[in-house]
Amino acid sequence: MTAATGPADPGTETNGGGATETAATDTVVTGIGVLAPSGLDAETHWAAVLRGGTAIAPVRRFDAAGYPVRLAGELPAFAPAESVPRRLLPQTDVWTQQGLSAVQAALADAELETSSVPEYDFAVATASSAGGVEFGQREIQNLWKKGPRHVGAYQSIAWFYAATTGQISIRHGLRGTCDALVTEAAGGLDSFATARRALEDGAAAVVCGATDSALSPYGLVCQWTSGLLSERPDPAGAYRPFTADACGYVPGEGGAMFIVEEHSAAVRRGAPHLYGRVAGHAATFSPPPGSDRPPTLRRAVETALRQASLTPDDIDVVYADALGVPTADRDEAQALCEVFGPYGVPVTAPKAGTGRLYCGGSALDVATALLSMRDGIIPPTPNVDRPAEEYRLDLVTGAPRRTPVRNALVVSRGYGGFNSALVLGPVPGQRGEENST
Repeated sequence: MTAATGPADPGTETNGGGATETAATDTVVTGIGVLAPSGLDAETHWAAVLRGGTAIAPVRRFDAAGYPVRLAGELPAFAPAESVPRRLLPQTDVWTQQGLSAVQAALADAELETSSVPEYDFAVATASSAGGVEFGQREIQNLWKKGPRHVGAYQSIAWFYAATTGQISIRHGLRGTCDALVTEAAGGLDSFATARRALEDGAAAVVCGATDSALSPYGLVCQWTSGLLSERPDPAGAYRPFTADACGYVPGEGGAMFIVEEHSAAVRRGAPHLYGRVAGHAATFSPPPGSDRPPTLRRAVETALRQASLTPDDIDVVYADALGVPTADRDEAQALCEVFGPYGVPVTAPKAGTGRLYCGGSALDVATALLSMRDGIIPPTPNVDRPAEEYRLDLVTGAPRRTPVRNALVVSRGYGGFNSALVLGPVPGQRGEENST
């Protein structure tokens, strides 16, 4: 098992501009599994984001009355025992339990039996931002209150960034390459680049994507210290990216997992869904704030487009990172305007209604973008009437926008300077092409 902690890893090509990109392959998404504050399956989530409502609410997991941040996007009544073997529950953090559940849903959606694939030909690439925070807090409390004999042996693995990848591999007998991406919120997109490299190296299928959860007291305090979280108590006004009164984001949990396969192999086995093609990906690393060097998000977007052999005019929607922090929103809007021109492409940020799910959020954006391509509709950005004029964005607000969606761009930035851009395109001869005509 390997862990990547930056934008470059083995198998990438680095151009002179500092972006990393992977060689093209006909990689298609054949299965989607979603666990989100907006719904515990893909179609429920999709219906919720089209309504433009918000799943942000006061924290239920613990009493947050004494904390400066008291809102979150929590999963509605997630019951891990319904989809995760009971023997694994005491061994795993809730973040890993969510990942196992989402993978089960993705495999069912793809109608792919893992036993039908040689065990060394099925790979796994998932992302993590914080690891098993809630599990770790519980064990630390046992240590302080009861002593070292009351700390369970599973603490040594449940907190680890690669725990979800490892548990998926063990649970389903997947012995191909196993990777864990640690690029904070950008990791959900970076997992697709790793998955595509695995297919190029001979894998028959790959599990990729991310879930995330750090909604324990310790996890919330750690997030709050970044200075990026909104402290507003009103769920409708706490997370308003690209607005004049934006004041940070609301944390959340969940994400999405995917099955990806090589196109011709998926067709041969009769895969019921070919949601879209992974057309291009690139990652960059931005300098620290206050540096005299500019942010590099634009370079990531341009490199991903070039890899996909597309121009800015070919992109029908951008799923924005939408941090909700004025300086970060300004940087993202500037990058998008430089690439697409002012008001040059529809932009949306459904995460304003779910909270920011860290690496799970970028994976969830991929799921939502693929459903946009399937149905020819762009969901709105919740809680935002209109963006501030300074951003010069065609932000979709209020109601969904019906329009053919042939190619979608998903953008994500991770805390510490990580940038990732993923281009999704139509599968030749499938619905994505039909929607574009």
